[in-house]
Amino acid sequence: MRFGKLAAVACVTTVMGLAAASAALAQYAMVTEPVLADGPLEQVSPHVWVLRGFPNIAFVVGDKATLAIDTGLGPRNGATVAKIAARLSTKGQKLYLTTTHYHPEHAGGQSAFPKGTTVIRNRAQQVEMDTDGQRMIDFFSNSSPARKELLAGVVPSKADVLFDDKHVLDLGGVHADLYWFGPAHTAGDEIVFVREDATLVPGDVVENRLSPNINCDACSPKKWIKVLDRIAVLKPQHIVPDHGDLGGGALVAQERAYLVDLQAEADALKAKGVSADDAGKQIAAAFAVKYPNWFGMQNLPAITKKAYADAP
Repeated sequence: MRFGKLAAVACVTTVMGLAAASAALAQYAMVTEPVLADGPLEQVSPHVWVLRGFPNIAFVVGDKATLAIDTGLGPRNGATVAKIAARLSTKGQKLYLTTTHYHPEHAGGQSAFPKGTTVIRNRAQQVEMDTDGQRMIDFFSNSSPARKELLAGVVPSKADVLFDDKHVLDLGGVHADLYWFGPAHTAGDEIVFVREDATLVPGDVVENRLSPNINCDACSPKKWIKVLDRIAVLKPQHIVPDHGDLGGGALVAQERAYLVDLQAEADALKAKGVSADDAGKQIAAAFAVKYPNWFGMQNLPAITKKAYADAP
């Protein structure tokens, strides 16, 4: 349905509009391709490089260790990520892996990482992996033949190190602070902040013009907003979302404003006695006008129900 929205954009009548829509479609197709390329990399801050793809993969490189953030979909992609991490590192340097959440494009390639890699994730994410990981692997596998092939034989993975709220990695000259601030997109969303670079890798919690997708029973717009408020305290200057375009610190406020708007609309419609189903349709129609350059708007009826659950 996202491609359908972009196709509609392409119906503009000016040459400039057609060119812009074509560029957007090409870019969006690139970031949903399930196979990661072996480069090129984009350096976003002194210690952080990014491989753009599905998802965007971040690497934090210090003097004594490298941290890879997410794996790509399945072992083939995991091997690509591990290869790039080795290329960025000096010989004998320690390799760490962390995952922003348990979905297969973020954690499904762990098995391809070399022996000696230390895998770290928050405890809430590991619980979610253990209880719902196989279902999500099966869901992704059934979504296309290409994804099925990439995920063949993949099972939920285990971390070597678990943390509750915060874990600090000293990579040598740079620190990666790993946080769990509570449920937002999933119950176990992990936030990575590269302190010296003021660079944030927020998983799916902060995106760039991508309508939030809520994927757990404990998740809701109000809880997501609370997570964003804790992220804002970090004052990031560079943000590497898991999907779509990179951006600056203003993405946190942009994400928050969208969710606040959604919750306010849901509160108002519920107060008028409008059903959750009808409210979802009304909000989807209104937001298509208010946020014309956002993607993923087809999820608005589902997240409106989440907002209704928290409405007065």
